[in-house]
Amino acid sequence: MIEQGLAESTDFSAECPSRLRDAVRYSLLAGGKRLRPLLTLLSCRACGGAPRAALPAALAIEMIHTYSLIHDDLPAMDNDDLRRGRPTNHRQFGEATAILAGDGLLTHAFEVLATRIEDPAQAVHCCRELAAAAGVVGMVGGQQADIEAESREHTPEAAVSVDKIISSPGEELAALQAIHRRKTGKIITCAVRMGAILAAATAEQLDALTRYGDAVGLAFQVMDDILDCTATEEQMGKGVGKDANRDKLTYPAVLGLVESRRVAESLVRDALHSLDPFGEEAADLRVLARYIIERAC
Repeated sequence: MIEQGLAESTDFSAECPSRLRDAVRYSLLAGGKRLRPLLTLLSCRACGGAPRAALPAALAIEMIHTYSLIHDDLPAMDNDDLRRGRPTNHRQFGEATAILAGDGLLTHAFEVLATRIEDPAQAVHCCRELAAAAGVVGMVGGQQADIEAESREHTPEAAVSVDKIISSPGEELAALQAIHRRKTGKIITCAVRMGAILAAATAEQLDALTRYGDAVGLAFQVMDDILDCTATEEQMGKGVGKDANRDKLTYPAVLGLVESRRVAESLVRDALHSLDPFGEEAADLRVLARYIIERAC
């Protein structure tokens, strides 16, 4: 459903320059985990809604995610050559077209929300949620903070227990958590919340799924930090080891690999606990939460 929807929604009219259309579809239709749109559809189902009703929001959030990847890979940002097992967008189409492809996906995401969600109030609510999660206090702000953190000094040998992390975070770890919650976590929480909104969830359901999204979102980024140290380029479909080379602020750099994995496991347990009120309706959300830490095994 997601793959078909992404293809159909970017089958632009002839007014769109063909090279721009090709660049948009090159990255958007390149596969991947589709974690964020899956979370949207499954959260809708957990709240008693029909997943197809949440498809516009699922497509929109994957467009936002893909735009962020295109821009993150640019020479001015991470300067990566590989994404999802093939050349990055700017390597394939040139830097200018890659920037425009990202811009196009960002704006098209909101057109999809505004025109394909039937209930106007729900459409407005989803537009507001996605704009906040993707903007300067969300993903974009997190990316800026991540860039600035590259110049910070941190101690790779720091040994901190999970209990201490949770109850008394130090300045460095607090900064790292804040970056990850904005850079990655807010979009994942938004994916979950939009699914619930489009199922007309109760306040209690929305609160529970927000806690789930917050925990899963941070766990996902912690595991990304770990995989950058432990996985191969073939396994990840992108370059690895760049975080350490650029002296970036990451969980393994601050806590080490063992403690970082314990943090991720603790967060996933929190996510699973938040789903208790949903019973079997949230079975697939539980599977996705476990997948986040199992993908590193």
